[in-house]
Amino acid sequence: MFLSISFKQEGHVTYGDNNKGRILGRGSIGDKDILVIHYVLYVEGLKHNLLSISQLCDKGYQVMFKPNTCEIYLPNTKEVMLVGKRVNNVYLIDISSPCSIGCLLSKQDESWLWHRRIAHIHMNHLNKLISRDHVIGLPKLKFERDHICEACQKGKQWKTS
Repeated sequence: MFLSISFKQEGHVTYGDNNKGRILGRGSIGDKDILVIHYVLYVEGLKHNLLSISQLCDKGYQVMFKPNTCEIYLPNTKEVMLVGKRVNNVYLIDISSPCSIGCLLSKQDESWLWHRRIAHIHMNHLNKLISRDHVIGLPKLKFERDHICEACQKGKQWKTS
């Protein structure tokens, strides 16, 4: 995920359980056009990307934690820069897709949203409804079956007696 990195051993990072990881380099991560976070450490053996809340606060960002979400605000505009979701005891943030608080739905998800709204209808049938203009307000999208709907899969399961 690094945009740029300079490899240089700079010391150690101490984790919450007092284990240490060796710093192998420092760089910048993110997307050049939307969001870049500088001075990110590359730590040996670390299998996950971790953000330091104290470093974000030192740079002027505001971080607000809620029971199920975490929001990071830009320093000057107080606009939401990143939103994280809580999974167990960790807040997960997808840094590759910064979002605005007003738009949390992508076009890829919109086809599955309509699938659920219209009683879990098959994608081929949704395409027929669009081509024949049977439903008012249904967007002109190409509905593709790119993954399995969990609710549909559970509905088709059966047990033998």
